[in-house]
Amino acid sequence: MTLLQVSDLSISFAQEGRLQPAVQGVSFHLERGETLAIVGESGSGKSVTALSTVGLLGDNARVTGSVRYNGAEMVGADEKALQRLRGNDISFIFQEPMTSLNPLHTIQKQIGESLALHQGLTGDAARARTIDLLNKVGIRDAESRLPAYPHQLSGGQRQRVMIAMALANGPDLLIADEPTTALDVTIQAQILDLLGDLKRSEKLSMLFITHDLNIVRRIADRVCVMQGGQVIEIGETAKVFAAPQHPYTQKLLAAAAKGTPPPVAKGAETVLQVENLRIWFPLQTGLLRRVTGHVRAVNDANLTLRAGETLGVVGESGSGKTTLALAILRLVQARGKVLFLGRDLLPLPPRQMRPHRRDMQIVFQDPFGSLSPRMTAGQIIAEGLGVHGTGGADPQQLVAQIMADVGLDPAMSVRYPHEFSGGQRQRIAIARAMILRPKLVVLDEPTSALDMTVQVQIVDLLRELQRKWGLAYIFVSHDLRVIRAMSHQVMVMREGDIIESGSTEAVFAAPKTDYTRALMQAAFGDTR
Repeated sequence: MTLLQVSDLSISFAQEGRLQPAVQGVSFHLERGETLAIVGESGSGKSVTALSTVGLLGDNARVTGSVRYNGAEMVGADEKALQRLRGNDISFIFQEPMTSLNPLHTIQKQIGESLALHQGLTGDAARARTIDLLNKVGIRDAESRLPAYPHQLSGGQRQRVMIAMALANGPDLLIADEPTTALDVTIQAQILDLLGDLKRSEKLSMLFITHDLNIVRRIADRVCVMQGGQVIEIGETAKVFAAPQHPYTQKLLAAAAKGTPPPVAKGAETVLQVENLRIWFPLQTGLLRRVTGHVRAVNDANLTLRAGETLGVVGESGSGKTTLALAILRLVQARGKVLFLGRDLLPLPPRQMRPHRRDMQIVFQDPFGSLSPRMTAGQIIAEGLGVHGTGGADPQQLVAQIMADVGLDPAMSVRYPHEFSGGQRQRIAIARAMILRPKLVVLDEPTSALDMTVQVQIVDLLRELQRKWGLAYIFVSHDLRVIRAMSHQVMVMREGDIIESGSTEAVFAAPKTDYTRALMQAAFGDTR
């Protein structure tokens, strides 16, 4: 029986006196107990389509067509009728739980508000139901978590809380909008397994929005592919994956980071040598701020990196990956030795450290958050030249050259970050780092926020720049497919310790620890 029927749905947004189309003529249906995945790249209209089903678009949205839920028309429905459906019959799980949860309220209060609003449960009854929900979604020692605030939970725990809130009122339809994108591979696998179990036990229908086709293969009964606001292909998941009909679907299925990094030159110089690096953060209590313990972020790390070589650092959130990289760049305090081009950086005062900054650069995960919205692309890329000097060269010429090198039209230098796509913004961030011709570049999850096709482009770009300039990379990521395509060496971290390291080929072919095997299983299943 059909639960949701979308017919000829079109959505436009009024902007500056004009209507900007976002979705055009979209039609699909969702059966009871079925999971339908809507896939496509950023801007394809996936999320807008999902939000329109319960009237969650802004006042500037213009919606035509039909959205029928359980036979009732949703387009143009009374707001009170839509409010009764939201949270009761239809629930949402969003991509980033930290922004969806109220940072000022405890977990108990946030779930309790939903129970009070929709079911009239308060007091002990609401508390008991909250504990039951947290147990159902796999929160360990659920009762002790009730007074916790969102920032006191891990990313996986926060997403489980969001799922508990979505299930609180026994919905028939669960709409999950990129619910695992920001999670580690092992946590992602756990959340997908949880959603699958809940779908069966609670008899849920699910609309699952994602750009990751590996997730679609794992969770969806049928798949709907969108491009440019239109549905270009729809069918059973197995059939679409086995024989995609549309060229765009074929392109998406082929989009995976592949290949190997360029070989390291014989006799390449050692750029970086780290010895017994330790990063402990003190825990201070009382009025006098006495140190009562330490958070051991990194314990006795050792590594060597040559020119033209990439070291992939993998592990779950909180394993110490990013902290290690920041300590190497002297951005957090550490003990031990960081020998950069033969000189120990840790004892250097700031003035003596500054000349080395030119040769050590970083590219962050979120290209939009790391770029100033008040500066043009050209100004952002040239900023480092103003700090470290141009060596007598023309700054504009250097900016134009590096933009061309990273695949951007130099004429775009006058645009601001919001005028670029996510992939283009990441190219700007890469250009900002590369214009100084550094010896070492730290890449901190540089592809995790990008669509699969854009990920492939960025990986190819980074490999080409490495081949051209002999760059040494430290590549921090939880995406093992990208790590395998980028890295010569791999280092696996867990709770601050390096538990396994070696050549990429050796570690992926025969992981030595149970933890590494678990990471591989979560990322690749039974095959590599």
